[in-house]
Amino acid sequence: MIEIVLPVYNEERVLASSVSTLLDHLKRECPFPVQVTVADNGSTDATWSVARSLDNVRTIRLEAKGRGRALREAWSWSEADVVAYMDIDLSTDLDAFVPLVTLLLSGEADIAVGTRLAPGSSVIRGRRRDLISRTYNRLLRSAGAEFTDAQCGFKALRASVARELLPHVTDDAWFFDTELLLKAQWRGLRIHEVPVRWVDDPDSSVDIVRTSIAQLRGLARVVSERERGVAGGAWTNRHSSRS
Repeated sequence: MIEIVLPVYNEERVLASSVSTLLDHLKRECPFPVQVTVADNGSTDATWSVARSLDNVRTIRLEAKGRGRALREAWSWSEADVVAYMDIDLSTDLDAFVPLVTLLLSGEADIAVGTRLAPGSSVIRGRRRDLISRTYNRLLRSAGAEFTDAQCGFKALRASVARELLPHVTDDAWFFDTELLLKAQWRGLRIHEVPVRWVDDPDSSVDIVRTSIAQLRGLARVVSERERGVAGGAWTNRHSSRS
């Protein structure tokens, strides 16, 4: 089974429609059994009430804010074979979901991630956000990252891999994704990227500048940890091949 987690914060306006769109797509296109979980991380509007009113979804409520915190909680307790997440605005075209999880179910990869920055991808977003995203990911590459897009909100892991990695991933917010991927790479896990079609949500509440600063601080922390051989940073490769 696959579990898709939708981490949400103050998303009362779009939650019901996005969940309906996702469930309809899965029913039509996905040949695998899927559990959809809404993880409300500290919403102050009616998000939790809306979530509880939805049919055919599991719900989790956390009192503290943080996408990473919500994913850690949901994935840690999951009984699925594959755990995944996607942004509630569904900016990533859902047609990429089956190829994403098939890589894991077939044993070809340990982690599969959507990428907006590899050949075959298609992206529509503002110039400022595009520049910041590309600059951040170039910085990651210069620091040794072998993946092209750390922050695309469209990822899946084998559940056993998630349980292995989560104790070593300490960020509770937006840097969670980058830390997870870097520590997976340093451990020699197989990370496979799937090019996606992605359309920016013009109503996104993410503060791109503040988030970028937090990302850079997080990157400095994990690189320092690796150099000092702490927090799993000194892991050595267990696999000789990588997709």
